[in-house]
Amino acid sequence: MLGEWMARPHWREWWGEPETELGYVQDMVEGRDKTCRPFLFSLAGEPAGYNQVWQVGPHQIPEWADDNPWLMELPADAVGVDLALADGARLSQGLGSAVLRCFVAMLRAEGHTTIIIDPDPANGRAVAAYSKAGFRPMPHLEGRTEGVLIMQFQQDFASK
Repeated sequence: MLGEWMARPHWREWWGEPETELGYVQDMVEGRDKTCRPFLFSLAGEPAGYNQVWQVGPHQIPEWADDNPWLMELPADAVGVDLALADGARLSQGLGSAVLRCFVAMLRAEGHTTIIIDPDPANGRAVAAYSKAGFRPMPHLEGRTEGVLIMQFQQDFASK
């Protein structure tokens, strides 16, 4: 199911090759990658999308930081999140923002205080959804994170 979703045009535009991405998820599920946790979410009992949380600290190493130097400017205990809806027809309807708010609430209940998301700045639909969910660009990183916009969750900005 997830592999079929990853092959859809609205995923392919912003995610990597489906086989590669699915391999990453398989590593998480099978315990080879303990730095990330994958989740599927549903709507009305039907699978509706994928999200994941990843720990920043284990990625603050040269093999990651060389391509993503902004990682070194985040607290080691920060977590990052990613989200994708299964069905492109559901884009721009508020589902992503709602799911992200619930996901962030779960992470905050687990004790996470610094939660980031890193969309491609050209993905205006995602940036708008993440803003609606309470994420804001991190001013000290703006313009210094080639190809990504680093946004941090701020409770005061989360829409209901």
